[in-house]
Amino acid sequence: MAVKKSELYSTLWKCCDELRGGMDASQYKDYVLVILFVKYISDKKRNDEGFDIDIPKGCYFEDFVALKGNPNIGEEMNKKMAALAEENQLGGVFVADFEDDTKLGKGKDKVETLSKLIAVFQNENLDFSKNRAADDDLIGDAYELSDEEFCHRER
Repeated sequence: MAVKKSELYSTLWKCCDELRGGMDASQYKDYVLVILFVKYISDKKRNDEGFDIDIPKGCYFEDFVALKGNPNIGEEMNKKMAALAEENQLGGVFVADFEDDTKLGKGKDKVETLSKLIAVFQNENLDFSKNRAADDDLIGDAYELSDEEFCHRER
C-alpha cells in the first residue's frame, strides 16, 4: 500500500520533535528531508532496479540504520551523503552536517539525537516502494510542508 500523506506528516512531526532545542526550527528540514530522501530512494530502488537514482554500496537506508548507537554516526552519515551526492551529481544539494555539535549536541547527545532521527523512519508503515512519483509527489509535499509550516509551529 502506498504511504499516505497523513502518515508522512506524522513522521515529519516526530522528526522535528527529536531535533527541538538544538537548532533553529527553520533548519530542521535540512536534516529531516535528507533522511526522508534516503529512505525514499532506498525503498524505490529495492523494488525497481530501473529507478533513476544510483545508490552506492553502503548508502541504503538500512546502512544508516546500522549506524544507530555508533559513536561516529555523524561522520559516517556525512560520508554516505557525500557518496550519494557524488554518484548522482548532486553536489551542494545536501546541506545538513551530521557532525555539527552546535546543532546536534556533542558525544552521546549527538549519537542519541541522530539515532532517534533515523529510528523515526523505521516505521513499517513508511514503505515508499508502492508510491508512484507520477501520481503522488510525497517528497515535494514534505518539502513544502517543512518550508512553510510543520517545523515552525510548536505542538
